[in-house]
Amino acid sequence: MRGACGRPSFVTEEKEMAGERQARLADRIRVILAERLEKGLRDPRLGFVTITDVRVSGDLQHASAFYTVLGTEEERIASGAALASATGMLRSEVGRQLSTRLVPTLEFIPDALPENADNITALLRQAQERDAEVAKLASSAKHAGDADPYRTEASEDEEQ
Repeated sequence: MRGACGRPSFVTEEKEMAGERQARLADRIRVILAERLEKGLRDPRLGFVTITDVRVSGDLQHASAFYTVLGTEEERIASGAALASATGMLRSEVGRQLSTRLVPTLEFIPDALPENADNITALLRQAQERDAEVAKLASSAKHAGDADPYRTEASEDEEQ
C-alpha cells in the first residue's frame, strides 16, 4: 500500500509514531522537571523558575528544556547557573521516573517568550494609538471636490 507521497504507508506511519513518542517523552520530562523544581533544590541561587517547554531530538538522546524566571536580570542569571549546576541531579531524577533504556542529556535554555510577549504588547498598543489618531482625523475630514463627483443617470439623460 502506498501513501500520498508515493512511499509505502508504513514509512509515514513510523515517522508519525516517532513524532508522537518524541512529544510524549518531552511532555513527561517537562512534568518531571517541574515537579522536582517545585520541591526545590538546595541551591539558594534558584529563583522562581517555570519550565515552559521541552523539546526532544529525533533520536531521543537530547532534551532542551526552556525556562523562565520571575524576577530581575540578576535572578535570571543566578537561576540559570543553578540549573546548570543541578543538571546531573535533574537528569538522574528524569532517569528514575522514565521507563526508557537511555536517558536523554538535558540542556537548560532561557525562554525569551515573556520578553517577546512584552514587545508584541507594546507594538499592539502603539498600533491602537495610531488607529485612534487616524480615526479622529478621518471623522473631521471632508471629501475633495463636489458633493457628488460621480455621474448619475439623470445627468446622462440631460446631455442627450
